[in-house]
Amino acid sequence: MSGLRPFHLAIPVRDIAESRAFYGGLLGFAEGRSAPEWVDWNCYGHQLVTHLDPGLGPDGRVALHYNGVDGKGVPVPHFGVVLAQPDWEALAGRLQGQVTFVLEPYTRFRGETGEQSTLFFLDPSGNALEFKAFADLSQLFAR
Repeated sequence: MSGLRPFHLAIPVRDIAESRAFYGGLLGFAEGRSAPEWVDWNCYGHQLVTHLDPGLGPDGRVALHYNGVDGKGVPVPHFGVVLAQPDWEALAGRLQGQVTFVLEPYTRFRGETGEQSTLFFLDPSGNALEFKAFADLSQLFAR
């Protein structure tokens, strides 16, 4: 996995100040460049950009669909980062009581190929985030 390059992802948000409170305040992502309509965030070394989108749905939130994975409804679209297990555990603990989880922190595919810790929650604009960790990172793409 060495030599990975950072990804760049731009997502819609309904309010820039709200995105600063969530991504900068709650998640602790460092803010990079910005303008009145967008903000760059350091998302575990990746470039996440929140872009103002006043055209979000009638409730100001991204429309989601749910697909079944391991017997649970996983929101689509979603994005996130694969963390080291201790970092995932720290994040899961820090988020308790701070967010409403779509999927509470748990171990998916327990005892099977691809076993992983995962959690899902939404930002204020309805963007779904997943953070996961593998006890054995070689399982990331295992079949």
